[in-house]
Amino acid sequence: MRGATSAPTGRVLDVVELLARSGSKQLRFSDVVRELELTQATAHAILKTLCDRGWASRDPVTKTFALGPALAVVAARTDTARPLAHAARAAALRVSEAVGYPGSVVERFEDFLVITAFEGDSATEPSGLPGDRIPYAPPFGVALAAWDTAEGQREWIRRGAGSDADRARRLEGVLARTRKRGFDVDCTTPALAQAIQLVGSLQNDKMPASVRQIMDQLLVEFTSSGAFFDEVNGRAKQSVVTIAAPVFDQRNHVALIVASHPLCALTARQIRSIGQRLVEEAALASKAGVLSQ
Repeated sequence: MRGATSAPTGRVLDVVELLARSGSKQLRFSDVVRELELTQATAHAILKTLCDRGWASRDPVTKTFALGPALAVVAARTDTARPLAHAARAAALRVSEAVGYPGSVVERFEDFLVITAFEGDSATEPSGLPGDRIPYAPPFGVALAAWDTAEGQREWIRRGAGSDADRARRLEGVLARTRKRGFDVDCTTPALAQAIQLVGSLQNDKMPASVRQIMDQLLVEFTSSGAFFDEVNGRAKQSVVTIAAPVFDQRNHVALIVASHPLCALTARQIRSIGQRLVEEAALASKAGVLSQ
């Protein structure tokens, strides 16, 4: 949506999202001020308003804040209002129970990807927590970009390749191979995952053109990490962070991703088995979401 945004509204939503991400972690007033870099006066006004409206609650003994009961009304409506997302979450849960690894649902909002559901042990969550925004750009969102519109694919590739024709061709190859296979595979190690986060955090910083080119090249390499997993020796194991398949809406446009997060080394056969299960469950979610609308 074009136009100016509301900074005060944004700060309120930041507080709500922080409370939602905290899970079982108890947040004090000072935690909210520190985490969101708010003034004490602003944080106090927001928290008091949220508590007065029931969107947040304050424990009188521990003096900590959590989500309030009024949000339960909103949450109860999401399954009805967003049937495709509900169907995708059910699919992620079924895959998680079947393969023994956590599952998630990832949706696109404007130029960002957001983990909107996570099913499994919170101790084994992948990089990024539910509610965190991830740039829709290489190496992220391959399973969405592979089925995006032609214009959407070109824009996604441009964000990772810039004006370099060779890098653009490599990313085109990754998307084509992913579409043919039916699912995306992210084969990275913990060290690589940290490197991806570091490179991504520097993308908006001003830097020399030569450094920017090196970073763009790194992003292409990261994106290609799992595209050719099936060319590795059949018995060799590869570190796999995510395997993901697309879910489509009633217009047959890719709407979101259902993913599994092994976070361990798997053989190509094991990867294909999980990938095919994801494709099947994603297809069921697509059908269920459309029928319920």
